[in-house]
Amino acid sequence: MVDADQTFVIVGGGLAGAKAAETLRAEGFTGRVILICDERDHPYERPPLSKGYLLGKEERDSVFVHEPAWYAQNDIELHLGQTVDAIDRIAKTVRFGDDGTLVHYDKLLLATGAEPRRLDIPGTDLAGVHHLRRLAHAERLKGVLAALGRDNGHIVIAGAGWIGLEVAAAAREYGAEVTVVEPEPTPLHAVLGPELGQVFAELHREHGVRFHFGRRLTEIVGQDGMVLAARTDDGEEHPAHDVLAAIGAAPRTALAEAAGLTLADRAHGGGVAVDERLRTSDPDIYAAGDVAAFHHTLFGTRLRVEHWANALNGGPAAARSMLGREVTYDRVPYFFSDQYDVGMEYSGWAPPGSYDQVVIRGDAGKRQFIAFWVKEGRVLAGMNVNVWDVTEPIQQLIRSRAQVDTEALADPHVPLDSLAP
Repeated sequence: MVDADQTFVIVGGGLAGAKAAETLRAEGFTGRVILICDERDHPYERPPLSKGYLLGKEERDSVFVHEPAWYAQNDIELHLGQTVDAIDRIAKTVRFGDDGTLVHYDKLLLATGAEPRRLDIPGTDLAGVHHLRRLAHAERLKGVLAALGRDNGHIVIAGAGWIGLEVAAAAREYGAEVTVVEPEPTPLHAVLGPELGQVFAELHREHGVRFHFGRRLTEIVGQDGMVLAARTDDGEEHPAHDVLAAIGAAPRTALAEAAGLTLADRAHGGGVAVDERLRTSDPDIYAAGDVAAFHHTLFGTRLRVEHWANALNGGPAAARSMLGREVTYDRVPYFFSDQYDVGMEYSGWAPPGSYDQVVIRGDAGKRQFIAFWVKEGRVLAGMNVNVWDVTEPIQQLIRSRAQVDTEALADPHVPLDSLAP
């Protein structure tokens, strides 16, 4: 029985942690709720950092999950700019890293998120080398892109994933010159495969982005502490005033690992291993958001999902589980992206090699279509590009595991919701 004498501690002040705190109060928990955030900003959402806020189309205040006053109004003990450097599972305490303060917990949620992977090459200490994960990163990069646009400057982006492409689009809208270096043969190769990755390559080329596929950065060349160029492993030198490392993110598991919690293997994206209730190997410790690797019954594998919807839904699910509610976390992975005049939504999980065909409904050339990744007639994933209000039927198709007629799947005149049983 949960009562007012209990203390629930949340480590991590991103979207998952903030929504977990909100849900605890909404579900009637009257005990202490302590939310510990290692950033000095109030909890915020990350998608605007590479989209609207980076482009100057959204105000800074729009990114925050709650108004600053909300935390005190809901009796959430918010610790900004604080780190936790140890968990004592026997004593059930967490220790603040700055002054060694110990805080007792009855239930603990790890929502520590992920951090950008670093380029392991010479020159990364130069002033013009950037990452994009935090609000401070976005503020800095926003000014950089505006300056590059004014001065006809050049940015080299390492990585053609979602962050790399969204920043490339923003940079071009500011007027900067852009070169993207990517070791795979197409953008978004690990998510969309070559078939759909090529669609995004053509989109960016039309807007003036230069791609260098099949290559990696080997050195960032500078002078007087400033970036001059970026070299690739084929010996080419690409002029640059700034470089963005957008080569993925790594789950922040050091705290969990030091506490002896079970981690997922790298083949499943690493992260803290949790069950369907988002419990770790310790029954009083939970994990949610980017750091959590949960077994997904629908796909029959353990997944670690780094997207907004997972934090939005996973934080509340973990909170309910901490309260003893019956929880089975099996949301269909979902994410979205905006690049130039193209908006897309993706539902499901279909890495290269997991499907046997891609079915297109609509006109991919006009970038107004739905793509389905299909195996043995069953839809594993779907992506709608400039086609809206179809996420629910796409997810119904994925969840149903039903074999569908691929000709009907490709026919825009056949309602999607008629294909799922």
